[in-house]
Amino acid sequence: MTSTMADSVSTTPVNQRPRVLSGIQPTADSFQIGNYLGAIRRWVELQETHDAFYCVVDQHAITVDYDPQILRHRTLLSFAQLIAAGLDPHRATIFVQSHVPEHSQLSWVLQCLTGFGEAGRMTQFKDKSAKEGAERSTVGLFTYPILQAADILIYQANGVPVGEDQRQHLELTRDLAQRFNSRFGETFVVPEALIVADTAKILDLADPTAKMSKSSPSGCLFLLEDERVLTKKIKTAVTDSGRDIVFDREAKPGVSNLLSLIAAFTERTPEQVATDLQGRGYGDLKAAAIDAVLSFTSPFAAAVADLMADPAELTRLMDLGARRAREAAAPTLAAVYDRVGFVGLPD
Repeated sequence: MTSTMADSVSTTPVNQRPRVLSGIQPTADSFQIGNYLGAIRRWVELQETHDAFYCVVDQHAITVDYDPQILRHRTLLSFAQLIAAGLDPHRATIFVQSHVPEHSQLSWVLQCLTGFGEAGRMTQFKDKSAKEGAERSTVGLFTYPILQAADILIYQANGVPVGEDQRQHLELTRDLAQRFNSRFGETFVVPEALIVADTAKILDLADPTAKMSKSSPSGCLFLLEDERVLTKKIKTAVTDSGRDIVFDREAKPGVSNLLSLIAAFTERTPEQVATDLQGRGYGDLKAAAIDAVLSFTSPFAAAVADLMADPAELTRLMDLGARRAREAAAPTLAAVYDRVGFVGLPD
């Protein structure tokens, strides 16, 4: 990697669109409703206005206990779900993290710039290590946020769509970018958080005061679940006393949650849905929620099944994404290696 290559690194995407990067872990057999409404739907919108990079972060998935065969299947399934949800391999770069070794190569350099105490203050590490026990927690779990920083910085991303639980990790990414730039010269774009203010907030159907989570199977809707299972979960969703259908999260959390669910899939506000259902009962409310959810999940599941039935095409699309991602990542890694003093070889 010669100095000439390193000097040519650009922080502006060739097509002049601002660049975004985000990823999702392959840790379940299906994305849940919250994954789609809170993140992936926004990713689909961003591919129209940004130079978008989206990855299945399989390397992050091995920081805790896992089964190799299950990981392999879930990685393929996650990739298929991203495409079925509306991500277009010709508009966005969609790839699997482990197919782009530049992530790990940059991560090592960033680890050598990160303080031990700094890494130890990451909330997710403290939470997960508290559950697993310090002796069972891996070094990979400890350095997880630094690999995440490399995921972002290797592509010179201008923005990162994040939820509240990832804000701290993005701040570490920004700190590391600024630290590297200060010590070795301007190299990285310092990314900004892309906060989606109007994200639909769908809570647990069994406990509408709690976040919807895969750890609560009866209250969580998974996109690839059988229609009968989804229907049953919505039919048995917690409602509230009284019969009025109004949007009021404090007084009517259960009803409001179902109104939000309908609104999210019908391009209306919860208040508009409530108005449309005035004078009707909770049975009608739940029927409307079932129709709204199945109108998305049924064609989504069919599209995923088609992709999974054609492994050659799925592999082709993964290869396409990996090639594009490596092409974008290579100049940044070359610049980093040159500036930290690694000896390069002729091209």
